[in-house]
Amino acid sequence: MQTVLQKYKERPKNTIRNISVVSIILFLTVWSTDVINYPGISSNGIAIAKNIFKALYNPSWHLIFSVQVDSIPFLMFETLGIAFLGTLLGAVLSVPFAFLTAKNIVGKFNFLGNTIITTIRSFPFFLIALMFVRVSGPGPMTGVLTIGVLSIGMISKLYIEVIEDIDPGILLSLDALGATKYQKIRYGIIPQLTASIISVVIYRFEINVKNATVLGIVGAGGIGVTLLTAMTAGRWRDAAAALWGIIIVVLIVDYLSTKLRKRLVNG
Repeated sequence: MQTVLQKYKERPKNTIRNISVVSIILFLTVWSTDVINYPGISSNGIAIAKNIFKALYNPSWHLIFSVQVDSIPFLMFETLGIAFLGTLLGAVLSVPFAFLTAKNIVGKFNFLGNTIITTIRSFPFFLIALMFVRVSGPGPMTGVLTIGVLSIGMISKLYIEVIEDIDPGILLSLDALGATKYQKIRYGIIPQLTASIISVVIYRFEINVKNATVLGIVGAGGIGVTLLTAMTAGRWRDAAAALWGIIIVVLIVDYLSTKLRKRLVNG
């Protein structure tokens, strides 16, 4: 008992540091509130919110169970296609950036790849979408290109972590056996990267499905167009149908992607 009390008394004293950190956070909080000019909730806004919640219980069922081009299932299928192709494009484009940035591959000369990745990550989501709308016109292809480019930042970062965690002992063993460079890549590097890379791509696809649902707001295809049009025109039941479609698909994708990533991680 005496030993425990003695150890407790000998614990590191971080009181000054903790007080300083809390004080800085409080100061930044108070300072940040100065930029907020919140006029309050308008009566019209409350009425709109009530209409949306009421519509969630009684959406436009004909849009949910229809198989026409403008139906919710068709638009969600288009949204999933945009997310899948965009994720695949981003996963492929991220490979060279990751190898150009991993320290165990290029050493200290990783500043070029790191600068490119950081620059891509700094662009806002909607800015990239609006740029591609101007370049390739509105439509699903714009959504694919937007998601592909935006995925490079995150996927490359995760790729780099995977590449830098490669066990060098396996490569040294292959060197001792006289393996060629191709054999070292084929039997030493790829087997260590495959499961982790697939897990990263699945995780990014899960995020991109959510991103793709709002891309239609800027004309990049998917269900976002229907959602924006319905809310602008005050068709709350149509907007509720689109929201239910998004919720159901996102829940399914989250569940399946979590299962797949667990199986990959656990071998």
